[in-house]
Amino acid sequence: MAESYAARQMSDREGDCVMRCMREFGELVAQRALFAGQWEEAALLLLPTSRNTFQFGSFNWQGQKKTDRQVDMSGGLALSRFCAIADSLCTPRNMTYDGLAADGPDADKLMSVREVRLYFEQITKILFSYRYAQIGNFAGQNYNNWQSTGGFGNATMFVDKFDSRMLPGTKGLRYRSVPLGETFFGENHQGMVDRIHRWFRLTPYQCLQKFGKEWMPQNIQAALSKDSQYPFDFLHVVRPRDEDDYDPDRIDERGKPFASYYISIDGRCMMAPEGGYRKFPYSVSRYDQTPGEVYGRGPAQIALPALKTLNAMKTTFLKQAHRASDPVLLTSDEGMTSVSLRPGALNVGGMSPDGKRLIDILPTGNIQIAKEMMLEERGLIDDVFLVSLFKVLSEHPSMTATQVIELVNEKGMLVAPTLGRQFGDRSAMVEREIDLLAEQGLLPPMPNVLKEAGGPYRVVDNSPLALAARAGQAAGFFRTLENVKEVVAITQDPSPLDEFNFGTAIPDISRIQNVPEKWMNDDKTKAALRQNRAKAAARKQQTDALPSQAAIMKAQAAQFKAGMGQQGQQQGQPQQQQQPMVAA
Repeated sequence: MAESYAARQMSDREGDCVMRCMREFGELVAQRALFAGQWEEAALLLLPTSRNTFQFGSFNWQGQKKTDRQVDMSGGLALSRFCAIADSLCTPRNMTYDGLAADGPDADKLMSVREVRLYFEQITKILFSYRYAQIGNFAGQNYNNWQSTGGFGNATMFVDKFDSRMLPGTKGLRYRSVPLGETFFGENHQGMVDRIHRWFRLTPYQCLQKFGKEWMPQNIQAALSKDSQYPFDFLHVVRPRDEDDYDPDRIDERGKPFASYYISIDGRCMMAPEGGYRKFPYSVSRYDQTPGEVYGRGPAQIALPALKTLNAMKTTFLKQAHRASDPVLLTSDEGMTSVSLRPGALNVGGMSPDGKRLIDILPTGNIQIAKEMMLEERGLIDDVFLVSLFKVLSEHPSMTATQVIELVNEKGMLVAPTLGRQFGDRSAMVEREIDLLAEQGLLPPMPNVLKEAGGPYRVVDNSPLALAARAGQAAGFFRTLENVKEVVAITQDPSPLDEFNFGTAIPDISRIQNVPEKWMNDDKTKAALRQNRAKAAARKQQTDALPSQAAIMKAQAAQFKAGMGQQGQQQGQPQQQQQPMVAA
């Protein structure tokens, strides 16, 4: 029977871990305070649902209204379009945008082996099948990450094994986009995020499900006995182990390079046994970093002046429009004091005997100027959120497919400096996914040649943005080939084509274009095809030569016959016709 918390006492090691983690958490909260204020401003203007979520201890009632201070929707619309652009360029669901390849000094030698290429392609296929499985919920969480990246410059994805208690025997992955307000992270000396303190809340019932009763402090147990739904504060701390606490030869948690602690903030105690990870479980993305800062800044922080100005302009514009549609009336001192604005009403005394109006409208200003100023601010916001780069696709629907491809490639060059860095953060997530799939026995056996080399691999970016960047080599090859073909056509000399190594270029171009390896023939098949082609060419040559050979033989026979006749005439002997042989 599990012991109650009253009987269980924390060990000295657990107490030291709790105190150390709480102290570090307090420092991380203080360091992030100014960022939280900026994110609150951005959320107010373009993502009100995230308001009041960035400070530790913030609380929101479910269903609380948060759009009361958002006047203009342009920022929210630009953020939505940014998410669509970033997702289609970096993480499109219809393609395997992450690939694998051999790494290390023998990488080229290993990748020249078809078995190795097929293995990495199979691993990639398995990875994406579990990533986009229904139980994984990656697609929805990935959109939340792009939304956080565009709105606040930072996003965090937690990757874990699927909890099969609800579906016994089910294996797979589970993804969770952690709200930015819950994550407090730090870097190592090389600028990599290697520690995270995630603050979250659980009700007593949820706490019982996750940790069990034996780890619950008395205050939570008391709330559980009353069926209270009041949420309590917890921390999940993941940090690298100290050198004297890490032993790679051990098979328990201390043999894993990252330590994991679940801590109750209210009870200042551990909520579960000390855990560990072989790979960092949180994938942190940062849009742009300012020197000396750990957290990133996103498009919303860059466009914050325009967002705030546009919101103020829209307020003034609404006042002007209201006055224009429901104008303020001016009357004289001695004239009418009551005016009817009902349609068809008669206002007697509103005009002087000489035809001069005694009632007039208060001027409301130039509304057109306000509209032009707002359009200018919206254009700046669209530029920052990359929206204006892709408007040309809808503005020129008559473009050919080639023109569209060239245009998208050009746009890819412009967005690569900002969106391209997201791959570096995503590659850490791939390593975590592969580690979890291997732990569950979901990966195929490794080829012997790769196993002998130690199995080194690296993550390859195969997203449309990366393919557009690599397409320059293939485009240059084909442009040069077209020019050489013109030279050959003019000179009728095919020797310039000898400069091209088609046997090397075509496989490399297929990899640049992300063509699946199984669509390409292996070396044995290619050799057999070349051999069959050579035999067919030889047979055709022999067939084509038969008429000429027959003509030559006929001419030789006629010449021989003519020569024999001349020889008989010279000897004075009449030619005798050869008699056919008759069987006896």
